[in-house]
Amino acid sequence: MKSFLGMPMQWDWKNLHKDIWNPKDKRVFPPKHFGIGWGFNVHALLSKSGVIKKNSRSKSARSR
Repeated sequence: MKSFLGMPMQWDWKNLHKDIWNPKDKRVFPPKHFGIGWGFNVHALLSKSGVIKKNSRSKSARSR
């Protein structure tokens, strides 16, 4: 990953959505996939605060 003045920099249009919602990354402030600096991962914040349970997706799939 490239950097600009010590900040991460990347220009990946395909993964732009991962700046806001990325269940695979546990960091609340990961490097941005598009732009300069750090993003804000809402999924990580909700997981750490207990709003989203780790296995909530698999439980709902089983009940169907």
